[in-house]
Amino acid sequence: MNLWEKCFGTKETGYDYGSLCMPTVPCSKNKVASKLYPVDEPLPYFIAMVMGLQHAFAMIGGLITPPYVVFRFTVTGFPWGDEADALAQYAIVAALITSGICTIIQVSHIEIPFSKSIFGKPLYLGSGVLSVMGTSFTFLPIFELAINQMKADGVDPLVAYGKMLGTSMICGLLEVFISILPRKLIKAFFPPIVCATAVTLIGVALTGTGMKYWGGGVVCAEEIWKQNAQVVDSVGPTFQGYAVSNIPSAICSNGQVQLPYGSTEFIGLGFTVLCSLVVIEMFGSTFMKNCNVIIALMIGYLFAIFSEYEGAQYVDDSKIELAPVVDFLWTETFPLGFYAPAVLPLLIGYLVTTVETVGDITAVHETSELSTEGEKYDERIQGGILSDGICSILSGLFTSMPNTTFSQNTGVIALTRVASRRAGFACGIWLILMGVLAKIAGLISSIPDCVLGGMTIFLFCNVLVSGISLYGALDFSSRRVRFITAMSLCVGVGVTVFPFAFQDQRASPYTAAFWTCSDCEDSMKGLRNGVSIFLSTGYCIGTVICIILNFIIPGDASAAPKDEKESPVLEKAVEASPVIVSPVVVPDDDFSEEVEC
Repeated sequence: MNLWEKCFGTKETGYDYGSLCMPTVPCSKNKVASKLYPVDEPLPYFIAMVMGLQHAFAMIGGLITPPYVVFRFTVTGFPWGDEADALAQYAIVAALITSGICTIIQVSHIEIPFSKSIFGKPLYLGSGVLSVMGTSFTFLPIFELAINQMKADGVDPLVAYGKMLGTSMICGLLEVFISILPRKLIKAFFPPIVCATAVTLIGVALTGTGMKYWGGGVVCAEEIWKQNAQVVDSVGPTFQGYAVSNIPSAICSNGQVQLPYGSTEFIGLGFTVLCSLVVIEMFGSTFMKNCNVIIALMIGYLFAIFSEYEGAQYVDDSKIELAPVVDFLWTETFPLGFYAPAVLPLLIGYLVTTVETVGDITAVHETSELSTEGEKYDERIQGGILSDGICSILSGLFTSMPNTTFSQNTGVIALTRVASRRAGFACGIWLILMGVLAKIAGLISSIPDCVLGGMTIFLFCNVLVSGISLYGALDFSSRRVRFITAMSLCVGVGVTVFPFAFQDQRASPYTAAFWTCSDCEDSMKGLRNGVSIFLSTGYCIGTVICIILNFIIPGDASAAPKDEKESPVLEKAVEASPVIVSPVVVPDDDFSEEVEC
Protein backbone atom coordinates (compact mmCIF):
# COMPACT_ATOMS: atom_id res chain seq x y z
CA MET A 1 0.00 0.00 0.00
CA ASN A 2 1.51 3.33 -1.08
CA LEU A 3 1.45 6.61 0.85
CA TRP A 4 -1.64 7.94 -1.00
CA GLU A 5 -3.66 4.84 -0.13
CA LYS A 6 -2.57 5.05 3.52
CA CYS A 7 -3.59 8.70 3.71
CA PHE A 8 -6.86 8.64 1.74
CA GLY A 9 -7.77 5.00 1.08
CA THR A 10 -9.15 3.72 -2.21
CA LYS A 11 -12.51 2.90 -3.74
CA GLU A 12 -11.67 -0.79 -3.50
CA THR A 13 -11.09 -0.51 0.26
CA GLY A 14 -14.46 1.17 0.79
CA TYR A 15 -13.50 4.87 0.55
CA ASP A 16 -15.29 6.08 -2.57
CA TYR A 17 -15.12 9.86 -2.12
CA GLY A 18 -17.51 10.40 -5.03
CA SER A 19 -20.37 8.72 -3.18
CA LEU A 20 -19.16 9.88 0.24
CA CYS A 21 -19.35 13.53 -0.87
CA MET A 22 -22.68 13.24 -2.73
CA PRO A 23 -25.29 15.46 -1.03
CA THR A 24 -28.48 13.92 0.33
CA VAL A 25 -31.70 14.73 -1.52
CA PRO A 26 -34.67 14.65 0.88
CA CYS A 27 -37.45 12.19 -0.05
CA SER A 28 -35.16 10.53 -2.59
CA LYS A 29 -35.76 6.89 -3.43
CA ASN A 30 -32.05 6.14 -3.30
CA LYS A 31 -30.89 6.24 0.29
CA VAL A 32 -27.25 5.70 1.19
CA ALA A 33 -26.92 3.56 4.28
CA SER A 34 -24.73 5.03 7.00
CA LYS A 35 -21.80 2.67 7.48
CA LEU A 36 -20.32 2.03 10.91
CA TYR A 37 -16.52 2.09 10.99
CA PRO A 38 -15.73 -0.43 13.77
CA VAL A 39 -13.16 -0.26 16.55
CA ASP A 40 -10.30 -1.87 14.63
CA GLU A 41 -11.08 -0.24 11.25
CA PRO A 42 -7.75 0.97 9.71
CA LEU A 43 -9.05 4.42 8.78
CA PRO A 44 -6.94 6.34 6.25
CA TYR A 45 -4.86 8.96 8.02
CA PHE A 46 -6.78 11.90 6.51
CA ILE A 47 -10.17 10.63 7.69
CA ALA A 48 -8.71 9.65 11.06
CA MET A 49 -7.34 13.17 11.61
CA VAL A 50 -10.66 14.79 10.62
CA MET A 51 -12.61 12.50 12.95
CA GLY A 52 -10.08 13.02 15.74
CA LEU A 53 -10.37 16.80 15.39
CA GLN A 54 -14.12 16.51 15.95
CA HIS A 55 -13.56 14.61 19.20
CA ALA A 56 -11.04 17.26 20.28
CA PHE A 57 -13.51 20.08 19.57
CA ALA A 58 -16.30 18.21 21.37
CA MET A 59 -14.30 17.98 24.60
CA ILE A 60 -12.44 21.30 24.52
CA GLY A 61 -14.99 23.29 26.55
CA GLY A 62 -15.25 20.77 29.37
CA LEU A 63 -11.51 20.12 29.31
CA ILE A 64 -10.26 23.66 29.85
CA THR A 65 -12.98 24.90 32.24
CA PRO A 66 -11.85 23.20 35.52
CA PRO A 67 -8.18 24.38 35.38
CA TYR A 68 -9.24 27.82 34.16
CA VAL A 69 -11.74 28.24 37.01
CA VAL A 70 -9.29 26.96 39.66
CA PHE A 71 -6.48 29.30 38.56
CA ARG A 72 -8.66 32.28 37.67
CA PHE A 73 -10.92 32.37 40.72
CA THR A 74 -9.06 30.36 43.41
CA VAL A 75 -5.27 30.25 42.95
CA THR A 76 -4.79 33.84 41.76
CA GLY A 77 -8.16 35.50 42.47
CA PHE A 78 -9.17 39.13 42.03
CA PRO A 79 -7.70 41.58 41.07
CA TRP A 80 -6.25 39.88 38.01
CA GLY A 81 -3.00 40.89 36.34
CA ASP A 82 -0.62 39.65 33.67
CA GLU A 83 0.76 36.97 36.02
CA ALA A 84 -2.73 35.60 36.68
CA ASP A 85 -3.49 35.52 32.95
CA ALA A 86 -0.21 33.72 32.25
CA LEU A 87 -0.92 31.10 34.92
CA ALA A 88 -4.44 30.50 33.59
CA GLN A 89 -3.05 30.16 30.06
CA TYR A 90 -0.44 27.65 31.26
CA ALA A 91 -3.12 25.66 33.10
CA ILE A 92 -5.03 25.32 29.80
CA VAL A 93 -1.86 24.25 27.96
CA ALA A 94 -1.04 21.63 30.62
CA ALA A 95 -4.61 20.31 30.55
CA LEU A 96 -4.55 19.94 26.76
CA ILE A 97 -1.20 18.14 26.61
CA THR A 98 -2.06 15.91 29.58
CA SER A 99 -5.45 14.99 28.12
CA GLY A 100 -3.83 14.17 24.78
CA ILE A 101 -1.28 11.82 26.35
CA CYS A 102 -3.93 10.20 28.55
CA THR A 103 -6.30 9.75 25.58
CA ILE A 104 -3.61 7.83 23.67
CA ILE A 105 -3.07 5.62 26.73
CA GLN A 106 -6.81 5.00 27.19
CA VAL A 107 -7.44 4.13 23.53
CA SER A 108 -4.55 1.64 23.65
CA HIS A 109 -4.95 -1.85 25.09
CA ILE A 110 -1.53 -2.95 26.33
CA GLU A 111 -1.03 -6.15 28.28
CA ILE A 112 1.05 -5.50 31.40
CA PRO A 113 4.13 -7.76 31.48
CA PHE A 114 4.12 -10.57 34.09
CA SER A 115 0.57 -9.68 35.20
CA LYS A 116 -0.71 -13.18 34.37
CA SER A 117 1.95 -14.88 36.49
CA ILE A 118 1.38 -12.47 39.40
CA PHE A 119 -2.44 -12.11 39.38
CA GLY A 120 -3.41 -15.30 37.57
CA LYS A 121 -4.92 -13.28 34.71
CA PRO A 122 -3.61 -10.77 32.17
CA LEU A 123 -4.11 -7.13 33.12
CA TYR A 124 -4.38 -4.40 30.52
CA LEU A 125 -3.65 -0.69 30.43
CA GLY A 126 -6.24 1.13 28.34
CA SER A 127 -9.76 0.21 27.29
CA GLY A 128 -8.99 -0.48 23.64
CA VAL A 129 -12.05 1.47 22.43
CA LEU A 130 -12.60 5.07 21.35
CA SER A 131 -12.84 6.49 24.86
CA VAL A 132 -11.07 9.83 25.36
CA MET A 133 -9.70 11.46 28.51
CA GLY A 134 -10.01 14.99 29.86
CA THR A 135 -9.86 17.06 33.04
CA SER A 136 -12.55 15.91 35.46
CA PHE A 137 -15.25 18.30 36.71
CA THR A 138 -15.70 16.05 39.75
CA PHE A 139 -12.56 17.40 41.41
CA LEU A 140 -13.25 21.09 40.72
CA PRO A 141 -15.16 21.85 43.98
CA ILE A 142 -12.66 19.76 45.99
CA PHE A 143 -9.70 21.75 44.66
CA GLU A 144 -11.53 25.06 45.18
CA LEU A 145 -12.51 24.35 48.79
CA ALA A 146 -9.15 22.88 49.81
CA ILE A 147 -7.06 25.66 48.23
CA ASN A 148 -9.27 28.37 49.77
CA GLN A 149 -8.93 26.68 53.17
CA MET A 150 -5.13 26.58 52.88
CA LYS A 151 -5.04 30.21 51.73
CA ALA A 152 -7.07 31.14 54.81
CA ASP A 153 -4.40 29.37 56.89
CA GLY A 154 -1.67 31.47 55.30
CA VAL A 155 -0.40 28.96 52.72
CA ASP A 156 0.84 30.40 49.43
CA PRO A 157 -1.80 29.58 46.75
CA LEU A 158 0.76 28.04 44.37
CA VAL A 159 2.05 25.84 47.21
CA ALA A 160 -1.55 24.95 48.05
CA TYR A 161 -2.17 23.86 44.45
CA GLY A 162 0.97 21.69 44.59
CA LYS A 163 -0.27 20.05 47.78
CA MET A 164 -3.55 19.19 46.09
CA LEU A 165 -1.68 17.68 43.15
CA GLY A 166 0.38 15.46 45.47
CA THR A 167 -2.66 14.40 47.50
CA SER A 168 -4.69 13.57 44.39
CA MET A 169 -1.83 11.43 43.05
CA ILE A 170 -1.80 9.33 46.21
CA CYS A 171 -5.59 8.99 46.26
CA GLY A 172 -5.54 7.95 42.59
CA LEU A 173 -4.14 4.60 43.73
CA LEU A 174 -7.74 3.72 44.74
CA GLU A 175 -8.71 3.28 41.08
CA VAL A 176 -5.57 1.25 40.44
CA PHE A 177 -6.57 -1.08 43.30
CA ILE A 178 -10.14 -1.41 42.01
CA SER A 179 -8.87 -2.31 38.54
CA ILE A 180 -6.91 -5.35 39.76
CA LEU A 181 -9.84 -6.84 41.67
CA PRO A 182 -11.18 -10.15 40.26
CA ARG A 183 -13.24 -9.53 37.13
CA LYS A 184 -16.12 -11.52 38.55
CA LEU A 185 -16.26 -9.10 41.47
CA ILE A 186 -16.17 -6.06 39.17
CA LYS A 187 -18.86 -7.65 36.99
CA ALA A 188 -21.01 -8.39 40.05
CA PHE A 189 -20.91 -4.72 40.99
CA PHE A 190 -21.60 -3.50 37.43
CA PRO A 191 -24.23 -5.76 35.78
CA PRO A 192 -26.29 -4.43 32.81
CA ILE A 193 -28.90 -2.69 34.99
CA VAL A 194 -26.18 -0.78 36.89
CA CYS A 195 -24.38 0.23 33.67
CA ALA A 196 -27.65 1.41 32.09
CA THR A 197 -28.43 3.49 35.19
CA ALA A 198 -24.93 5.00 35.31
CA VAL A 199 -24.92 5.98 31.62
CA THR A 200 -28.44 7.43 31.79
CA LEU A 201 -27.65 9.56 34.85
CA ILE A 202 -24.37 10.73 33.33
CA GLY A 203 -26.35 11.81 30.27
CA VAL A 204 -28.89 13.69 32.41
CA ALA A 205 -26.12 15.52 34.28
CA LEU A 206 -24.17 16.39 31.13
CA THR A 207 -27.24 17.69 29.30
CA GLY A 208 -27.76 20.15 32.14
CA THR A 209 -24.12 21.22 31.85
CA GLY A 210 -24.58 21.74 28.12
CA MET A 211 -27.51 24.06 28.84
CA LYS A 212 -25.29 26.08 31.19
CA TYR A 213 -22.77 26.58 28.37
CA TRP A 214 -25.50 27.45 25.87
CA GLY A 215 -26.96 30.17 28.10
CA GLY A 216 -23.57 31.89 28.44
CA GLY A 217 -21.25 29.79 30.64
CA VAL A 218 -21.07 27.37 33.54
CA VAL A 219 -19.74 29.75 36.21
CA CYS A 220 -22.19 32.59 35.58
CA ALA A 221 -25.07 30.10 35.35
CA GLU A 222 -24.26 28.88 38.86
CA GLU A 223 -23.94 32.48 40.09
CA ILE A 224 -27.30 33.60 38.67
CA TRP A 225 -28.79 33.67 42.19
CA LYS A 226 -26.92 36.95 42.71
CA GLN A 227 -29.29 38.59 40.20
CA ASN A 228 -32.40 37.51 42.11
CA ALA A 229 -34.60 40.55 42.78
CA GLN A 230 -34.92 39.71 46.48
CA VAL A 231 -31.12 39.53 46.84
CA VAL A 232 -30.65 42.87 45.08
CA ASP A 233 -33.44 44.51 47.11
CA SER A 234 -31.95 43.23 50.36
CA VAL A 235 -28.25 43.96 49.92
CA GLY A 236 -27.99 46.19 46.89
CA PRO A 237 -26.75 45.60 43.34
CA THR A 238 -24.08 42.94 42.92
CA PHE A 239 -21.22 45.21 41.94
CA GLN A 240 -17.80 45.70 43.51
CA GLY A 241 -18.12 47.25 46.93
CA TYR A 242 -21.61 45.98 47.68
CA ALA A 243 -22.64 43.23 50.06
CA VAL A 244 -22.66 40.39 47.51
CA SER A 245 -19.30 39.81 45.87
CA ASN A 246 -19.23 40.09 42.09
CA ILE A 247 -16.29 37.66 41.87
CA PRO A 248 -17.15 35.32 40.21
CA SER A 249 -19.83 37.23 38.39
CA ALA A 250 -23.42 36.41 37.59
CA ILE A 251 -22.87 38.22 34.28
CA CYS A 252 -21.64 35.92 31.49
CA SER A 253 -18.64 37.03 29.44
CA ASN A 254 -18.41 35.69 25.89
CA GLY A 255 -15.50 37.54 24.35
CA GLN A 256 -16.05 41.23 25.05
CA VAL A 257 -19.84 40.83 25.38
CA GLN A 258 -21.17 40.80 28.93
CA LEU A 259 -24.83 39.87 29.36
CA PRO A 260 -26.95 38.03 31.94
CA TYR A 261 -27.18 34.27 31.66
CA GLY A 262 -29.78 33.13 29.12
CA SER A 263 -29.78 36.35 27.11
CA THR A 264 -31.38 36.13 23.67
CA GLU A 265 -28.06 36.93 22.00
CA PHE A 266 -26.31 33.92 23.59
CA ILE A 267 -29.21 31.55 22.93
CA GLY A 268 -29.36 32.70 19.31
CA LEU A 269 -25.68 32.06 18.63
CA GLY A 270 -25.89 28.58 20.13
CA PHE A 271 -29.02 27.89 18.13
CA THR A 272 -27.09 28.42 14.87
CA VAL A 273 -25.07 25.31 15.72
CA LEU A 274 -28.19 23.21 16.29
CA CYS A 275 -29.76 24.49 13.06
CA SER A 276 -26.56 23.64 11.19
CA LEU A 277 -26.72 20.09 12.50
CA VAL A 278 -30.31 19.74 11.24
CA VAL A 279 -29.41 21.10 7.77
CA ILE A 280 -26.39 18.78 7.50
CA GLU A 281 -28.52 15.81 8.53
CA MET A 282 -31.12 16.68 5.87
CA PHE A 283 -28.92 17.63 2.91
CA GLY A 284 -25.33 16.69 3.78
CA SER A 285 -23.30 13.98 2.09
CA THR A 286 -22.14 10.94 4.01
CA PHE A 287 -18.77 12.60 4.56
CA MET A 288 -20.40 15.83 5.79
CA LYS A 289 -22.57 13.87 8.20
CA ASN A 290 -19.47 12.15 9.52
CA CYS A 291 -17.88 15.59 10.00
CA ASN A 292 -21.03 17.34 11.25
CA VAL A 293 -19.56 18.25 14.64
CA ILE A 294 -16.68 20.31 13.31
CA ILE A 295 -18.75 21.82 10.43
CA ALA A 296 -21.60 22.94 12.69
CA LEU A 297 -19.18 24.30 15.30
CA MET A 298 -17.26 26.28 12.66
CA ILE A 299 -20.52 27.73 11.28
CA GLY A 300 -21.47 28.88 14.78
CA TYR A 301 -17.96 30.30 15.29
CA LEU A 302 -18.18 32.26 12.02
CA PHE A 303 -21.54 33.71 13.08
CA ALA A 304 -19.88 34.78 16.36
CA ILE A 305 -16.89 36.36 14.56
CA PHE A 306 -19.10 38.52 12.35
CA SER A 307 -21.55 39.42 15.12
CA GLU A 308 -21.30 42.11 17.76
CA TYR A 309 -23.35 43.57 20.59
CA GLU A 310 -23.26 47.36 20.99
CA GLY A 311 -19.78 47.44 19.47
CA ALA A 312 -18.44 44.55 21.60
CA GLN A 313 -17.17 41.40 19.88
CA TYR A 314 -18.24 37.85 20.80
CA VAL A 315 -14.78 36.57 19.83
CA ASP A 316 -11.97 38.22 21.77
CA ASP A 317 -8.55 37.80 20.15
CA SER A 318 -6.73 38.79 23.36
CA LYS A 319 -6.47 35.11 24.33
CA ILE A 320 -4.67 34.44 21.05
CA GLU A 321 -2.35 37.42 21.54
CA LEU A 322 -1.51 36.49 25.16
CA ALA A 323 -0.64 32.89 24.27
CA PRO A 324 3.03 32.17 23.53
CA VAL A 325 3.90 30.67 20.17
CA VAL A 326 5.09 27.40 21.74
CA ASP A 327 4.55 26.08 25.27
CA PHE A 328 4.94 22.78 27.08
CA LEU A 329 4.62 21.08 30.45
CA TRP A 330 6.68 22.28 33.42
CA THR A 331 7.23 25.82 32.16
CA GLU A 332 5.40 26.51 35.43
CA THR A 333 5.99 24.20 38.40
CA PHE A 334 4.35 23.72 41.79
CA PRO A 335 5.96 21.97 44.79
CA LEU A 336 4.17 18.66 45.39
CA GLY A 337 2.89 18.18 48.92
CA PHE A 338 0.15 16.54 50.99
CA TYR A 339 -3.03 17.95 52.53
CA ALA A 340 -4.74 15.47 54.85
CA PRO A 341 -8.23 17.10 55.05
CA ALA A 342 -8.62 16.60 51.28
CA VAL A 343 -8.01 12.83 51.37
CA LEU A 344 -11.57 11.67 52.02
CA PRO A 345 -13.29 13.94 49.46
CA LEU A 346 -10.65 12.98 46.89
CA LEU A 347 -11.22 9.26 47.54
CA ILE A 348 -14.95 9.76 47.07
CA GLY A 349 -14.19 11.74 43.92
CA TYR A 350 -12.21 8.80 42.55
CA LEU A 351 -15.10 6.47 43.40
CA VAL A 352 -17.33 8.79 41.35
CA THR A 353 -14.94 8.75 38.37
CA THR A 354 -14.70 4.94 38.58
CA VAL A 355 -18.47 4.69 38.20
CA GLU A 356 -18.31 7.26 35.40
CA THR A 357 -15.57 5.32 33.59
CA VAL A 358 -17.55 2.06 33.68
CA GLY A 359 -20.61 3.89 32.36
CA ASP A 360 -18.65 5.71 29.64
CA ILE A 361 -16.95 2.56 28.32
CA THR A 362 -20.28 0.72 28.37
CA ALA A 363 -21.87 3.56 26.38
CA VAL A 364 -19.00 3.44 23.87
CA HIS A 365 -19.63 -0.30 23.47
CA GLU A 366 -23.29 0.38 22.82
CA THR A 367 -22.70 3.08 20.19
CA SER A 368 -19.88 1.03 18.62
CA GLU A 369 -22.25 -1.97 18.35
CA LEU A 370 -20.02 -4.08 20.60
CA SER A 371 -21.29 -6.59 23.14
CA THR A 372 -21.60 -5.42 26.74
CA GLU A 373 -21.02 -8.94 28.00
CA GLY A 374 -18.21 -11.46 27.77
CA GLU A 375 -14.50 -11.64 28.50
CA LYS A 376 -13.48 -8.95 26.00
CA TYR A 377 -15.88 -6.45 27.56
CA ASP A 378 -14.59 -7.31 31.06
CA GLU A 379 -10.98 -6.80 29.88
CA ARG A 380 -11.85 -3.38 28.47
CA ILE A 381 -13.56 -2.30 31.69
CA GLN A 382 -10.54 -3.42 33.72
CA GLY A 383 -8.12 -1.69 31.34
CA GLY A 384 -10.22 1.46 31.32
CA ILE A 385 -10.35 1.75 35.12
CA LEU A 386 -6.60 1.11 35.41
CA SER A 387 -5.88 3.70 32.73
CA ASP A 388 -8.16 6.17 34.54
CA GLY A 389 -6.18 5.73 37.77
CA ILE A 390 -2.73 5.80 36.14
CA CYS A 391 -3.59 8.87 34.08
CA SER A 392 -4.85 10.74 37.16
CA ILE A 393 -1.49 10.03 38.83
CA LEU A 394 0.38 11.16 35.70
CA SER A 395 -1.76 14.31 35.61
CA GLY A 396 -0.30 15.37 38.94
CA LEU A 397 3.21 14.88 37.61
CA PHE A 398 2.21 16.94 34.56
CA THR A 399 0.97 19.79 36.87
CA SER A 400 -2.64 19.22 35.82
CA MET A 401 -5.81 18.22 37.65
CA PRO A 402 -6.99 14.55 37.61
CA ASN A 403 -8.19 13.11 34.30
CA THR A 404 -11.12 10.81 33.59
CA THR A 405 -13.07 9.49 30.60
CA PHE A 406 -15.22 12.04 28.78
CA SER A 407 -18.82 11.06 28.12
CA GLN A 408 -19.65 13.57 25.39
CA ASN A 409 -17.48 11.75 22.86
CA THR A 410 -19.95 8.89 22.92
CA GLY A 411 -22.29 11.33 21.21
CA VAL A 412 -19.67 12.00 18.52
CA ILE A 413 -19.45 8.26 17.80
CA ALA A 414 -23.24 8.03 17.57
CA LEU A 415 -23.40 10.98 15.16
CA THR A 416 -20.41 10.19 12.93
CA ARG A 417 -20.70 6.37 13.01
CA VAL A 418 -16.92 6.22 13.39
CA ALA A 419 -15.76 4.05 16.30
CA SER A 420 -12.24 3.34 15.01
CA ARG A 421 -9.46 3.67 17.55
CA ARG A 422 -7.42 5.54 14.96
CA ALA A 423 -9.77 8.49 15.46
CA GLY A 424 -9.00 8.29 19.20
CA PHE A 425 -5.24 8.31 18.60
CA ALA A 426 -5.71 11.25 16.24
CA CYS A 427 -7.72 13.08 18.92
CA GLY A 428 -4.84 12.63 21.36
CA ILE A 429 -2.38 14.00 18.80
CA TRP A 430 -4.59 17.03 18.13
CA LEU A 431 -4.86 17.80 21.85
CA ILE A 432 -1.09 17.63 22.28
CA LEU A 433 -0.57 19.89 19.26
CA MET A 434 -3.14 22.39 20.58
CA GLY A 435 -1.24 22.53 23.86
CA VAL A 436 2.28 22.75 22.41
CA LEU A 437 1.27 25.28 19.76
CA ALA A 438 -0.23 27.56 22.35
CA LYS A 439 -1.63 29.98 19.76
CA ILE A 440 -3.98 27.19 18.67
CA ALA A 441 -5.01 26.75 22.31
CA GLY A 442 -5.73 30.48 22.43
CA LEU A 443 -7.79 30.23 19.24
CA ILE A 444 -9.83 27.29 20.56
CA SER A 445 -10.41 28.95 23.93
CA SER A 446 -11.71 32.04 22.11
CA ILE A 447 -14.80 30.12 20.92
CA PRO A 448 -17.70 31.64 22.90
CA ASP A 449 -19.25 29.41 25.55
CA CYS A 450 -22.70 29.85 24.04
CA VAL A 451 -21.48 28.44 20.70
CA LEU A 452 -19.84 25.49 22.44
CA GLY A 453 -23.06 25.00 24.37
CA GLY A 454 -25.10 24.70 21.20
CA MET A 455 -22.89 21.77 20.23
CA THR A 456 -22.30 20.10 23.59
CA ILE A 457 -25.94 20.01 24.69
CA PHE A 458 -26.73 17.84 21.66
CA LEU A 459 -23.65 15.64 22.12
CA PHE A 460 -24.39 15.23 25.83
CA CYS A 461 -27.97 14.21 25.15
CA ASN A 462 -26.66 11.41 22.93
CA VAL A 463 -25.12 9.93 26.08
CA LEU A 464 -28.59 9.95 27.65
CA VAL A 465 -29.96 8.20 24.56
CA SER A 466 -27.24 5.54 24.89
CA GLY A 467 -28.34 4.90 28.47
CA ILE A 468 -31.96 4.53 27.39
CA SER A 469 -30.80 2.11 24.69
CA LEU A 470 -29.01 -0.01 27.32
CA TYR A 471 -32.27 -0.20 29.29
CA GLY A 472 -33.83 -1.69 26.16
CA ALA A 473 -31.90 -4.92 26.75
CA LEU A 474 -33.52 -5.38 30.19
CA ASP A 475 -36.80 -7.15 30.91
CA PHE A 476 -39.14 -4.41 32.09
CA SER A 477 -41.95 -6.86 32.58
CA SER A 478 -39.99 -7.82 35.70
CA ARG A 479 -41.21 -6.08 38.85
CA ARG A 480 -37.68 -6.28 40.29
CA VAL A 481 -36.10 -4.49 37.32
CA ARG A 482 -38.73 -1.75 37.35
CA PHE A 483 -38.39 -1.21 41.10
CA ILE A 484 -34.58 -1.00 41.07
CA THR A 485 -34.61 1.31 38.05
CA ALA A 486 -37.26 3.63 39.50
CA MET A 487 -35.61 3.85 42.92
CA SER A 488 -32.17 4.56 41.43
CA LEU A 489 -33.40 7.15 38.95
CA CYS A 490 -35.70 8.95 41.38
CA VAL A 491 -32.75 9.87 43.59
CA GLY A 492 -30.16 10.21 40.81
CA VAL A 493 -32.27 12.41 38.55
CA GLY A 494 -33.64 14.33 41.54
CA VAL A 495 -30.25 15.49 42.86
CA THR A 496 -29.01 16.11 39.31
CA VAL A 497 -31.90 18.47 38.59
CA PHE A 498 -31.56 20.18 41.97
CA PRO A 499 -28.35 19.29 43.86
CA PHE A 500 -28.56 22.09 46.43
CA ALA A 501 -30.24 19.93 49.05
CA PHE A 502 -26.72 18.58 49.68
CA GLN A 503 -24.41 20.85 47.66
CA ASP A 504 -23.27 24.37 48.47
CA GLN A 505 -24.00 26.99 45.85
CA ARG A 506 -20.91 28.30 44.09
CA ALA A 507 -18.97 30.88 46.14
CA SER A 508 -21.04 29.94 49.21
CA PRO A 509 -19.09 27.22 51.09
CA TYR A 510 -20.65 25.41 54.06
CA THR A 511 -24.14 26.81 53.50
CA ALA A 512 -26.09 23.67 52.52
CA ALA A 513 -28.56 23.14 55.38
CA PHE A 514 -28.16 19.35 55.22
CA TRP A 515 -24.77 19.74 56.95
CA THR A 516 -23.36 23.26 57.31
CA CYS A 517 -20.20 22.47 59.30
CA SER A 518 -18.84 26.01 58.99
CA ASP A 519 -17.21 25.84 62.44
CA CYS A 520 -15.98 22.21 62.22
CA GLU A 521 -12.39 21.02 62.43
CA ASP A 522 -10.49 20.72 59.14
CA SER A 523 -10.71 16.92 59.14
CA MET A 524 -14.47 17.04 59.70
CA LYS A 525 -14.81 19.64 56.94
CA GLY A 526 -13.03 17.21 54.62
CA LEU A 527 -15.50 14.47 55.55
CA ARG A 528 -18.42 16.84 55.12
CA ASN A 529 -17.23 18.02 51.67
CA GLY A 530 -16.73 14.43 50.52
CA VAL A 531 -20.23 13.42 51.64
CA SER A 532 -21.66 16.53 49.97
CA ILE A 533 -20.01 15.68 46.64
CA PHE A 534 -21.18 12.07 46.86
CA LEU A 535 -24.81 12.93 47.64
CA SER A 536 -25.09 15.77 45.12
CA THR A 537 -23.57 13.85 42.20
CA GLY A 538 -26.60 12.15 40.67
CA TYR A 539 -24.81 9.49 38.66
CA CYS A 540 -22.78 8.52 41.74
CA ILE A 541 -25.51 8.24 44.38
CA GLY A 542 -27.97 6.79 41.83
CA THR A 543 -25.51 4.13 40.67
CA VAL A 544 -24.54 3.17 44.22
CA ILE A 545 -28.24 2.78 45.13
CA CYS A 546 -28.65 0.59 42.04
CA ILE A 547 -25.68 -1.59 43.06
CA ILE A 548 -27.03 -2.05 46.61
CA LEU A 549 -30.58 -2.82 45.49
CA ASN A 550 -29.32 -5.26 42.89
CA PHE A 551 -27.68 -7.24 45.71
CA ILE A 552 -30.53 -7.16 48.24
CA ILE A 553 -33.79 -7.17 46.21
CA PRO A 554 -34.90 -10.79 45.63
CA GLY A 555 -35.84 -12.11 42.22
CA ASP A 556 -39.42 -12.13 40.95
CA ALA A 557 -41.74 -14.98 41.89
CA SER A 558 -42.05 -17.66 39.24
CA ALA A 559 -44.67 -16.89 36.62
CA ALA A 560 -47.74 -19.07 36.35
CA PRO A 561 -47.36 -22.03 33.95
CA LYS A 562 -48.43 -21.22 30.41
CA ASP A 563 -50.74 -24.27 30.16
CA GLU A 564 -52.70 -23.23 33.24
CA LYS A 565 -56.45 -23.42 32.56
CA GLU A 566 -58.01 -20.06 31.77
CA SER A 567 -60.95 -18.78 33.79
CA PRO A 568 -64.46 -19.82 32.75
CA VAL A 569 -65.48 -16.19 32.33
CA LEU A 570 -62.64 -15.59 29.87
CA GLU A 571 -63.48 -18.79 27.95
CA LYS A 572 -67.14 -17.74 27.56
CA ALA A 573 -66.10 -14.28 26.43
CA VAL A 574 -63.83 -15.74 23.77
CA GLU A 575 -66.50 -18.14 22.58
CA ALA A 576 -69.09 -15.37 22.36
CA SER A 577 -66.88 -12.92 20.48
CA PRO A 578 -67.09 -12.93 16.69
CA VAL A 579 -63.91 -13.72 14.79
CA ILE A 580 -63.21 -11.29 11.98
CA VAL A 581 -60.51 -12.14 9.48
CA SER A 582 -59.15 -9.14 7.59
CA PRO A 583 -57.07 -9.47 4.46
CA VAL A 584 -53.42 -8.42 4.83
CA VAL A 585 -52.55 -5.81 2.22
CA VAL A 586 -48.90 -5.65 1.23
CA PRO A 587 -48.13 -2.24 -0.28
CA ASP A 588 -46.41 -2.08 -3.63
CA ASP A 589 -42.64 -1.51 -3.31
CA ASP A 590 -42.61 1.50 -5.63
CA PHE A 591 -45.47 3.14 -3.74
CA SER A 592 -43.75 2.64 -0.38
CA GLU A 593 -40.58 4.25 -1.72
CA GLU A 594 -42.47 7.28 -2.99
CA VAL A 595 -44.04 8.03 0.40
CA GLU A 596 -40.90 7.26 2.36
CA CYS A 597 -40.37 10.83 3.52
